[in-house]
Amino acid sequence: MNCTSTTMMRAFTLALLTSTTLCASFSNANAQALEEIVVTAQRREQNLQEVPIAITAFSAADLERTGTPDLTFLNQTVPNVTVKRTRATNATITAFIRGVGQQDPVAGFEQGVGIYLDDVYLNRPQGSMLDVYDIERIEVLRGPQGTLYGRNTIGGAVKYVTRRLGDETEFKLRGAVGTYEQMDVIGTATIPLTENTRLGGSVARFHRDGFGKNLTTGEDNYDKDVWATRVSLEITPSDDSFIRLAGDYNKDNSNPRGGHRLIPARVSTGFPVLNDVYDTQGGLTAPPDNKATNRGVSLHSEWSVNDQWTVKNILAYRDSHATQLIDFDALPAVDIDVPTKLSDDQVSEEFQVQYSDDNVTALAGIYALNANAYNEFDVLLARTGALIGVPNLNAYTYGKVDTSTWSAFTDATFNLGNLIGAQGLELSLGARYTSDKRHAVVIRRTYAGGKSAAFGGNPTLLSTTSNFNGDAAFVDTTPRAVLAYKPNADNNFFVSYSQGFKGGGFDPRGQTSAAPDLNNDGARSPAEIYDFMRFEPEKISTYEAGWKTTAMNGRLRSSLGVFHSDYTDVQIPGSIGVDTNGDGIADNFSGVTTNAGKAKFDGVEFEGSAILSEGTGGDTFTVNWALGYIDARYKEFFAAVVNSTTGRTEIRNVAAQRNVQNTPKWTGNLGFNYTTPMSAFGREGALSFIPSLSYRSSSSQFEYPSPLIDQKGYALVDASITWTGDDGLQLGLHGKNLTDKKYRIAGYDFVTASTLGIEGTLTAFYGDPLTVTATVGLKF
Repeated sequence: MNCTSTTMMRAFTLALLTSTTLCASFSNANAQALEEIVVTAQRREQNLQEVPIAITAFSAADLERTGTPDLTFLNQTVPNVTVKRTRATNATITAFIRGVGQQDPVAGFEQGVGIYLDDVYLNRPQGSMLDVYDIERIEVLRGPQGTLYGRNTIGGAVKYVTRRLGDETEFKLRGAVGTYEQMDVIGTATIPLTENTRLGGSVARFHRDGFGKNLTTGEDNYDKDVWATRVSLEITPSDDSFIRLAGDYNKDNSNPRGGHRLIPARVSTGFPVLNDVYDTQGGLTAPPDNKATNRGVSLHSEWSVNDQWTVKNILAYRDSHATQLIDFDALPAVDIDVPTKLSDDQVSEEFQVQYSDDNVTALAGIYALNANAYNEFDVLLARTGALIGVPNLNAYTYGKVDTSTWSAFTDATFNLGNLIGAQGLELSLGARYTSDKRHAVVIRRTYAGGKSAAFGGNPTLLSTTSNFNGDAAFVDTTPRAVLAYKPNADNNFFVSYSQGFKGGGFDPRGQTSAAPDLNNDGARSPAEIYDFMRFEPEKISTYEAGWKTTAMNGRLRSSLGVFHSDYTDVQIPGSIGVDTNGDGIADNFSGVTTNAGKAKFDGVEFEGSAILSEGTGGDTFTVNWALGYIDARYKEFFAAVVNSTTGRTEIRNVAAQRNVQNTPKWTGNLGFNYTTPMSAFGREGALSFIPSLSYRSSSSQFEYPSPLIDQKGYALVDASITWTGDDGLQLGLHGKNLTDKKYRIAGYDFVTASTLGIEGTLTAFYGDPLTVTATVGLKF
């Protein structure tokens, strides 16, 4: 453990000892208590402390007070969680929970962490880096949620819950100005149309100049240019029924996000490593324009038949379209320049029946989803092509993956105290059956003459290196069992077992000529090609024990959990250079997705809040903390390796040389909130000072070590000062990354494990620098 992590641990210990000592001094039962947090992690409203799941929740008020911009805040505040922007993108999410996630956003790959917008699963990571506005709360569920949330929540789930409309006319306006010419405006309205019908929504504009520059094109780098809106129509035909028709739209016109080279150019002269990590020198330009559009519509219906039975239905459609300019080498030279098109659409339907009485709370449902994902991109290798006598070489890829999936699920909680007299005991049992079908088309071509027709070019076709068409089907059943003991209203002990499942599929970037000749007969058989293109489902089994407690008359709330997970057939997408003519130069590109084998995770999570002191004038001093530890390691990682002596391809276990990516061993956050009554502008109100310190230990960006891209342990300091008036006026000043720490969050490495291009592609992307933002919120 390094110096920073030791200091962090000491801070946590001091805070917890202080909270225990000070809270124990309270004897006044009328003293202020922590605000109750209500969540829907088990598909019904419950107090956070009653849910036998590792869950963290943030209210809209909490996020407004700290000036939280988007979902990346989860990276600093939730134990054993990584949430970041995918390399070279502005709004594509990479999420990992407890070692499980998905780093490659290419069409056809699905996330290991489910992202939900009002209980609608977002099938693709593009556009899933949601901005924080018009919300009620955000929930993070850690561990597999296969029973209640289904496919691809193998690591956990992030639930973005928007607010329901009120019964009265209301208008809100929130604005922000800050460093790098930041200027955000959010307008929100609720208008009752009739006694039982309300119309409402928000329009948002997010703008910021870049943290750096593209020194070749002159464009801002790391800028933000987004328009977004959400609209909903809510109808309550009766006291026991509710209907909500909602739509959302997001358009991102931000510039391409270029990486920072970590090594000088190997061939081009005059391109050393730049001083500013936010500057880049990529020369790839339109067409296409760099832009992304995401939109969706959903219909939620709910009917309480009587006090015991409730029926719910969620029907939704979503689609997204994006064109991107990804300059891997970050140089003016054309060497791994990748113009890209991505498109997807999905239709989902979920029907639930819920039952509840004093003895049993049960849920059963059916879920179905049809989704289509497509990508088309060039890999421009002009410099490499020149070496082999092919001007402006282009390794073109068309990939399309169609998914059809359905599942049936049930989950029931039995009050054993009422049923068999075992007071305080509850038993939850559940299972989900999932059927996945995949169809994939992958076409790979080699062109001479630059960009393909898809991106405005007219090249010469040299060869078709892949023309793959494949189908696959996968089924699985994921169970869940929880035994909880609640000796009183303030304590909840539980043990659980749960499984998660993510379906297999086909790598939409795969090149069939790169398939290994595993039987060494000198030819690639159809079976070898099919096995190379296809990847199998992955599965996780998690055993967990937890204790949630509320103490000191509601002034202390904490959650402690330990877990062990067995992770099998882990899906690892990757990219390799391919030498198609045997001259030792990688003149093509192929995606490779392997089922690595087996991994094991052991971890501990401890989080909570406590009111440390209360003044006679109404001021309060509160501490909150989150601490995560995980020992994540591969036990088996089988890969095709060429024997340097015999030249034959062999399958070997290389687990000792592999890391679990995006999973630091230690994560922590320590925050304080001092609030004191203060009148201002002729209004009653309160002033809050909210500093926080977060820490993440070293982590690997890939499954193999990449010393220049992998990030060492680091700490970030944030602070907010917010005044909130009783009538809805709010003023805030928010500083993020106050020490201006430069830390890497992603990168491209075609140097360490495989080579492609001749310039040496080793580029990194960085988290946000020091920013200061002033906010104002008004309610009418």
